[in-house]
Amino acid sequence: MCGRYAATKDPATLMREFDAVDGTEGRIERADYNVAPTKHVPTVVERHPRDADGTVREDDPAVRSLRVMRWGLVPFWAKDPSVGNRMINTRAETAQEKPAFRKALSRRRCLVPADGWFEWKATDGGTGRKAPKEPFYMTTRDSSSLAFAGLWETWRDPKADPDAPPLITFSVLTTEAVGQLADIHHRMPLVLPRERWAEWLDPGRTDATDLLAPPDRDWVDGLELRPVSTRVNSVRNNGPELIERIDPEPTDLDAALFDLPNPQ
Repeated sequence: MCGRYAATKDPATLMREFDAVDGTEGRIERADYNVAPTKHVPTVVERHPRDADGTVREDDPAVRSLRVMRWGLVPFWAKDPSVGNRMINTRAETAQEKPAFRKALSRRRCLVPADGWFEWKATDGGTGRKAPKEPFYMTTRDSSSLAFAGLWETWRDPKADPDAPPLITFSVLTTEAVGQLADIHHRMPLVLPRERWAEWLDPGRTDATDLLAPPDRDWVDGLELRPVSTRVNSVRNNGPELIERIDPEPTDLDAALFDLPNPQ
């Protein structure tokens, strides 16, 4: 599952990392350390240009660009955008079978840049009693961006003016957790390594089946799994303190072991 992540880099930095042009139109106002569903965030798409009449010029090279989209996919056939609240994630294992995602997987794939993502680990703290879940932040060790595999759609409000701009939304693909991540949660976002970005974004590629496999365990085990403050639990909190390491306090069991006499 992916329900919260951090996206703090400005468009200029993302343009360099993803070799893209800026199509955000100045809509990225600030770093976001607590991205939640329904927020508008930068994504990366690759599309062939259109002529003045809106016809796609497929003979022209595709252009990779940053675009702002709202998190929570709204299918074009939806009656209202509220359905997007239930479609923030798409299971990679069944995306090809679901009507809401099948066409987007074939024609409308995107990358979702992220500094890292949050997940909550269930634990009893060694006491045997139910305890609050512990938040962790998964991130790269070299501060490079992660790229979640995403699907996007265009939705037009049937009650709005025909010339009103459409709502562009996306969903993050998820897969079975790999390696050390499985100790935190059984699902994880489908993170694509850099060498697969071009394949995923290629508008001429309609079959993405072989791109849906989880990342290699060696790559996953290279991530940092950082315990962080429970302040991230509230979407009202937002700031760099949310991704700072917070080492958990010792449990009663830890304290008891610490107090044991040193064997001679």
